[in-house]
Amino acid sequence: MSEAAADPGFPYRLIATDLDGTLLRSDESISRRTRDALAAATAAGAAHIVVTGRGVPWTRHILDDLGYDGLAVCGQGAQVYDAGTHRLLTSVTLDRQLAGVALAKIEAEVGPLYLAASRDGLEGEVLVGPGYAVTGRLPSTPLTDVSDLWSAPLNKIYIQHPELSDDDLAEAARQAAGGFVTVAMAGAGIVELLPLGLSKATGLSLAARRLGLKAADTIAFGDMPNDIPMFAWSARSVAMANAHPDLKAVADEQTTSNEEDGIAVVLERLLG
Repeated sequence: MSEAAADPGFPYRLIATDLDGTLLRSDESISRRTRDALAAATAAGAAHIVVTGRGVPWTRHILDDLGYDGLAVCGQGAQVYDAGTHRLLTSVTLDRQLAGVALAKIEAEVGPLYLAASRDGLEGEVLVGPGYAVTGRLPSTPLTDVSDLWSAPLNKIYIQHPELSDDDLAEAARQAAGGFVTVAMAGAGIVELLPLGLSKATGLSLAARRLGLKAADTIAFGDMPNDIPMFAWSARSVAMANAHPDLKAVADEQTTSNEEDGIAVVLERLLG
C-alpha cells in the first residue's frame, strides 16, 4: 500500500479518521455503508489510518471487529499501533513530575478536580478516581489511593470539574499549566493532560512516514478540538455535522453526522 499510487479517480493516498463521533456511531458500531466506502477507497490505492484519543486497550476491540490490520494512532498521538500484528510500535509517556506540577497549578486556579489516568502499554489500565464519570461502558479500574496514579508510566491524565464546562475547564487548564503539558478537549467530559507538544498530528505524521506518505497525501475526518492539529497537518480536512464549533471553524468542508455516514458521503463523492 505504501508504494502504490492512488487511483487517478481518488485524489488522496491516506485517509485519517477519528473514531468517536466520526467513524463510530453512538452505539460504537460502524455502518455497512461506511465500511464499504473505506474498502472501495483502499482498493483504489489509499491507506486508512485510525487516529483516536483512546489508548490501545480502549481501541483494539474496535479495530479487531472492523478487520482492520493497518496502523492506528492511539492515545491522542502518543501511540502508533500495528493492528495486524497487535504490536505497539512507538509510545510517548507523560513526565509524571511535570504532570503533578500541572495538576497543582490547575487546582490552585479552579479548585479540586476529579481525576483518571491512562497507563502506558498494550494492556495499560485506565485508573478512575472518586467522582470521575467514565463515558460509555469502557473498562476501568477504581483508583482509591491517589499515590497509585504515579506508580507506573502514563500516557495521559483525564480531568473533570464539578461545575466548569469542558471548554471552560480546558481553557483554565491551558492558562494555568500550558507550559508543562498539552491540554486537549476530546469529547463530552473528556479534558486531557498530555506530554507537552503532543497531538494527533504528531502520531499521524509518524505513522504516515512508515507508509511512505505525507501530509499532502492526506484527507482527515474529525469532530472535536483535539482534531485541530490533525486538520492543520492534512491537505484536506472534513468536519462532521456533529462537530464542535471550533473544529468546524478550521475545516475545509463539513459533511453529514457520524450517524448519517458522513465519511462515506465524502468518500463516495471522491470515488466518483
